[in-house]
Amino acid sequence: MTQPRQRKVRDFRLPQIYAIILIDVIVGSAVGPILPEFVKGLQRPQLWLSAGTALFLGMQLFSAPLLGKLSDGYGRRPIFILSSVGTFLADCFLLPVRVGFYFANRISDGTTNGMYATVRSAITDISPKDQLFKNLGIEGAIISLGFVLGPAVSGLLLTTFDVVQGNQAKVVAIMAVTLSCVNMLLSWTLRETHPNPPGVDTSALKNELIQSLNVHLLWSRLTAKDSKYLGLKQLVLMQLALTFSIGYYNYFVIFASFGELKMDAKAISYFFMYFGALSVVISYVFYAYIADRINQQRAIFWLAFIGVPVLGGYGLVGSSLVWLYILITIDCLTLSLIQGLIEGLMAQLTTDEDRGEVFGINQALQGLGSFATTLIFGALSLLDLRLPFAWFAVCLAIVAWLANQKLKKL
Repeated sequence: MTQPRQRKVRDFRLPQIYAIILIDVIVGSAVGPILPEFVKGLQRPQLWLSAGTALFLGMQLFSAPLLGKLSDGYGRRPIFILSSVGTFLADCFLLPVRVGFYFANRISDGTTNGMYATVRSAITDISPKDQLFKNLGIEGAIISLGFVLGPAVSGLLLTTFDVVQGNQAKVVAIMAVTLSCVNMLLSWTLRETHPNPPGVDTSALKNELIQSLNVHLLWSRLTAKDSKYLGLKQLVLMQLALTFSIGYYNYFVIFASFGELKMDAKAISYFFMYFGALSVVISYVFYAYIADRINQQRAIFWLAFIGVPVLGGYGLVGSSLVWLYILITIDCLTLSLIQGLIEGLMAQLTTDEDRGEVFGINQALQGLGSFATTLIFGALSLLDLRLPFAWFAVCLAIVAWLANQKLKKL
């Protein structure tokens, strides 16, 4: 008697992870335009917004390595659940439109935002080697799509229900809380991508937390990993310089609102919708059909090299929306593609044993870089709102230089 053939269970983990990322970014981009409401009426509002952004990004300095270590020891799924709960609580803080709750949101959301080290580890766990660049590239495209849908959903909600000015922030916050609930459900039902985790000793976790707050130790750990995975340090340095340069993502709302462009919330939403939609299309085509067929190191050099004058040009657009849209189009074709290439090269150097830890160290250094670049552009903006773009351009030039140095070693 023949045994009945077992039906193969379809693996939906990758699409589910993509859905979690998409919702998380939608929530983050949807609440972005309402954050100025929390500092409205304060002196130098751009400085308070910059301080909140620095706090949000700086929290990753300790949370990313800690969450990465936990994901190696206990699995990726518990970290997804923990992060989704933290984001839900962070969005609840936005319901009272008060400056104190704004900073509480930045602390809570910044801490759980460290999950992106776990996200990349989980994607790498279940990706065949020949599809790694594609899957990580799709992650980047989904993030861009979230930046489109976030403002679009907010705008549609406020327009459909004709919400008056004073209530707009609260209505968008309620929507964010609702979507965060959906992410908690998706995270809870996600099947583990890192089976049979060995666990983590309590003392090891305590040591991880202490180490993550010590920049010197972070660098020492990276150096140790570089001896195991040759070339890792240079990739992390490249990504750190890129983090400095893409600080303009966080600075743009300040620049567009208070600079010569004088863009209101609706104009900013339209801009991000265009930026995100174009970035989705270009990123998908690039990572699905091109990234695996080219020399990735050489591509990073040229994309960064061409992107330098684009970043400098943002500070020179004056009040011209035409030039702004021309520059963002070139941006999508150049520097916006770099991060996925660096992450793909980095993922190829890691193993199941310590992938979460490596990505955690990297994200912690990115958190430090984001914190530092936010303080820098905040200070420069007090002198002249155009000055931060010179800083961003210099940092991207360093990415090109590091990529060129790596090419010389090949």
